[in-house]
Amino acid sequence: MTQTAKPIAAGTSIGHVHLKVSNIQKSLDFYCGVLGFELQQLYGDQAAFVSAGGYHHHLGMNTWESLDGSPPAPGTTGLFHTAILYPTRADLGDALRRLKAHNIPLDGASDHGVSEALYLRDPDQNGVELYWDRPKEKWPRKPDGSLAMVTARLDLTSLLKEGAES
Repeated sequence: MTQTAKPIAAGTSIGHVHLKVSNIQKSLDFYCGVLGFELQQLYGDQAAFVSAGGYHHHLGMNTWESLDGSPPAPGTTGLFHTAILYPTRADLGDALRRLKAHNIPLDGASDHGVSEALYLRDPDQNGVELYWDRPKEKWPRKPDGSLAMVTARLDLTSLLKEGAES
């Protein structure tokens, strides 16, 4: 493993993701209509920017190189998934409720010990992970203090119930 002499600053985060999509409206129907992001700006019919809470954009999408295009073929390089972090378990439960209401199938659902996650695909078959992080003090640890992440079955019934109660 290559490691630089000085690690990246602890407060560093990824500010947004910009996706190549085949159709702006299909993407807006999914990201705004299903997941609940808010449209911040349209650039004609070629690009859109959406966010949570009025931020300038968390997700950008464009058709500049991909209008009516096909998803990448299996076995090729590219983005595995975009991960969208929800503030609470109840918020993730609400996301699951939205997916069910729109008959959006899940590719998977996992409890990773540090987080709980739902995996699915957007209209262009881009991978999407919806997740929330448990508080850091509840993360599972090995005797040496390192993380002990797992991939276990996620209790969707409990998650959905918690989302309905919020």
